[in-house]
Amino acid sequence: MRVLAAMSGGVDSAVAAARAVEAGHDVTGIHLALSRNPASYRSGARGCCTIEDSNDARRAADVIGIPFYVWDMSERFHEDVVEDFMDEYAAGRTPNPCLRCNEKIKFAAVLDKALALGFDAVVTGHYAQLRTGDDGLVEMHRAIDHGKDQSYVLGVLDQRQLRHSIFPLGGSTKTDVRAEAAERGLLVADKPDSHDICFVADGDNAGWLREKLGDRAPNHGGVVVDDATGEELGRHDGTYGFTIGQRKGLRIGRPAPDGKPRFVLDIEPVSGTVRVGPRERLAVHRLRGIRPRWCGTPPTRLEGPAVSVQLRAHGAELPARVVVDDGEEPEVVVELGEPAYGIAPGQAVVVYDGSRVVGSATISETTSSTPSSTPSSTRGDT
Repeated sequence: MRVLAAMSGGVDSAVAAARAVEAGHDVTGIHLALSRNPASYRSGARGCCTIEDSNDARRAADVIGIPFYVWDMSERFHEDVVEDFMDEYAAGRTPNPCLRCNEKIKFAAVLDKALALGFDAVVTGHYAQLRTGDDGLVEMHRAIDHGKDQSYVLGVLDQRQLRHSIFPLGGSTKTDVRAEAAERGLLVADKPDSHDICFVADGDNAGWLREKLGDRAPNHGGVVVDDATGEELGRHDGTYGFTIGQRKGLRIGRPAPDGKPRFVLDIEPVSGTVRVGPRERLAVHRLRGIRPRWCGTPPTRLEGPAVSVQLRAHGAELPARVVVDDGEEPEVVVELGEPAYGIAPGQAVVVYDGSRVVGSATISETTSSTPSSTPSSTRGDT
């Protein structure tokens, strides 16, 4: 099989490419140039968008013995991932750019180009497992190394994309992958993992957003208020500097009367109001998701002990009951078996049946069972 190996410059994608060669595939390596100005994205070993990463990927391809090319996806990445990130924060939502990159770039733009060039599949270093089910559909399951499992950020992939994907690392641990890289003579064997958001150079998301969105109305300036009393507690430079569940950097001049910390409960970008309160007010028992994407056949209802959802990239599995409305504007309603905290519109809810990924949706509304709670419904579907 003729396959394209996406090589980020890290150890995982290098070993994945090497394993694809070992499996007998005709492999070509590519590195995605995602920054219109590589010096503007983070440097060193903290990301996957730098000149250093491109050079690391090229050296790995040389060791493995495969052809290597750099594909410029910078304009598409900026439009579909970076601009989306800014727009979502400007609207008071909290996006996941890695998930959006998988959906729009790695398994859409790249895969489409690969198929057009005659490749059969794309190989990546993601930690997830693919299996063919009894119905002939390709199923995606969690990796055996739950600490590295990346099925959450792959939950946007549909059946066509899964049929043309190969994840060689899903059955391995990260320790094993690093040891194998060293045995193969790959210099990236000890390279640190990337963290945070690749296009935020110093990891300061709020500072980056302030620079990009500082004067964009209606987010320039506003107040921080106590959710229970309406009392003004402080002022801020823009709602884009906050996310639901945030505790630090709230611009509050004095502690709460009970001495307990306050958290961001709600963000109103039009008025510039950020509402804060106690942690217990963050509890979410029910949520609604829009724009669902299914890895296989769309379900109508999922319930039982094996059904769970994950609400963050490295979050815990939560028992849940899931109901799907496949109407003119499809949506998903999730009732959680136990409360989740700090869940924001814009995040993804990924649905599992045991270890199998069923699909995902973008959270548009969260609801607590407490009488005083107000659904955050105004920020999710605009």
